[in-house]
Amino acid sequence: MGNDKTNMFVAIGLSLLVLLGWQYFVAGPRMEQQRLIEAQNKAAQQQQQPPGVTPDGVPSPSPKEGGPAAPAPGTLPTAQGGPVSREAALARSPRIRIETPALSGSIALKGGRVDDVSLKNYHETVDPKSPEIVLFSPAGSETPYYAEFGWVGANAGPLPNNDTLWTSDGKTLSPGMPVTLTWDNGAGLVFKRIFAVDDKFMFTVRDEVENKGSGAITLYPYSLVSRWGKPHTQGYYVLHEGMIGYLGNDGLQEFTYDKLAKEGAYGGANTKGRAWTGVTGGFVGITDKYWAAAAIPDQDTPYTGAFTDRTDGTTNVYQASVRGDAVNLAAGASATATQRLFAGAKEVNLINNYEKDLGIKHFDLMIDWGWFFFITKPMFRALDFFYHLFGNFGVSILVVTFCLKLLFLPIANRSYVSMAKMKAVQPEMAAIRERYKDDRLKAQQATMELYKKEKINPVAGCWPVLIQIPVFFALYKVLFITIEMRHAPFFGWIHDLAAPDPTSIVNLFGLLPFPAPDFVHLGVWPLIMGVTMFVQMKMNPAPPDPVQAQIFTFMPIVFTFMLGSFPAGLVIYWAWNNTLSVIQQYVIMRRNGVKVELWDNLRTTFRRGNGTKAAATKS
Repeated sequence: MGNDKTNMFVAIGLSLLVLLGWQYFVAGPRMEQQRLIEAQNKAAQQQQQPPGVTPDGVPSPSPKEGGPAAPAPGTLPTAQGGPVSREAALARSPRIRIETPALSGSIALKGGRVDDVSLKNYHETVDPKSPEIVLFSPAGSETPYYAEFGWVGANAGPLPNNDTLWTSDGKTLSPGMPVTLTWDNGAGLVFKRIFAVDDKFMFTVRDEVENKGSGAITLYPYSLVSRWGKPHTQGYYVLHEGMIGYLGNDGLQEFTYDKLAKEGAYGGANTKGRAWTGVTGGFVGITDKYWAAAAIPDQDTPYTGAFTDRTDGTTNVYQASVRGDAVNLAAGASATATQRLFAGAKEVNLINNYEKDLGIKHFDLMIDWGWFFFITKPMFRALDFFYHLFGNFGVSILVVTFCLKLLFLPIANRSYVSMAKMKAVQPEMAAIRERYKDDRLKAQQATMELYKKEKINPVAGCWPVLIQIPVFFALYKVLFITIEMRHAPFFGWIHDLAAPDPTSIVNLFGLLPFPAPDFVHLGVWPLIMGVTMFVQMKMNPAPPDPVQAQIFTFMPIVFTFMLGSFPAGLVIYWAWNNTLSVIQQYVIMRRNGVKVELWDNLRTTFRRGNGTKAAATKS
């Protein structure tokens, strides 16, 4: 405990203990309690369901009456005939073109689905000439993913479904230029669907129905996002991918694809899922790391939200749906249901603006800030501020790290002053160990008396490390989840701060004519980080224990290989933070008249018969 190296292990251990304790005593019981409440609510709900009603309360429509469309025969990837190309699937329906500054794509007139969306400003790689990110694809393609709107109801005659061919009053949907789709069911009902879109990723869909028949009917408006096939996910604990929603008083609901598959039966043997009834406000959708699609109901009208996983053959169809309450439509009357669709990139400021301007409750939770949102959100705000100031997220990381060093300077100063005092009393501590070499208890008592006399806090060195751990995690989280960091360049060879350093020592950083293997990520910046960590550790005397000294010698090497696969922005932060810590410690030690043992320790380390043997000789 007499040097900052030992304190580092103590700090890491204490941090792990806090995290594990939180998980065991707080988070775990809370999750279990929530699970039991949900199970009880689900059981009670199932007991109250009348015949012919699905678990979410939607009347079960016959095929000819439509409803949230089931996969069309022959369109499943595993079905006879198999999938067709995306272009061929798009050609199966006449279409309305979508053209905005942020989106391109189309709406299918057959079915009235939004099933073709590409993101203009985002590409698959850092190369701006690489293909654009494709979010939505139509049924029949290899990866169907789309949004659907409409009405369900019993005894209402034919309702719009996936085979309905709508007519349109326009050919292009763009900001300020909505389009109206119309369809007459021939049985007294006339349907209109008005699509509007902003200059980013938000669609507004207004469904209208007019009852020209002689009898009253009851309809339920719905919207859904459907995805066929389980997508490839990152598989990291720090990031949620899958079903997501904020459902009124039930709060944030997150279901991974695997978790949803473990739910109970939902309206059929081949369907599993969960529903929340009587919800007001919020959204439901499907989220990836950087992209998302969400159905957003009217924020003041009660609805039922549901997540389902339907198995058709070997294909899983994942669906997030919203079903509004019943609309009673008398003869000659009309009804309107307005809903929204978000389909695009999870840009932080844009998501926050949608929440504020459109009144979408807790839409900011679309971005997975995690349990430590009170650290990650301010971290992003600081990085974003300096990015707009300097125009480079890498520079922003450097500036934020420097500001954090200034903010925690009083704590770090007290820590380093205490460590400097400990170095100053090293001769006295050596004398105590020699005097009581056969009595460890008396040696410890004498050491503590010395600490008390000199006003030394032996654990002071833990504080800089304890502060650095949450900052490191917050920066890692921000780099990992925010799309703003995706493909954000630094200087030189770093073109994506969210990706590992592309150089590798294996091919001499590109000098040898072969690509580096994927299992070894050891670039220039990880090596720089390792050197700075090594120098920081050599600022202090070697531990007297030879085993401990050897562990500290190899620790920078271990961290170099471990962080080699981390995002480059995180490695740059670590290297820069180590450099600032070395400068800070050097200045404080010199101000307190303590010898800086860096060069002595370096000479000892690289001398024949290295520092481990020297430490063993001293002990």
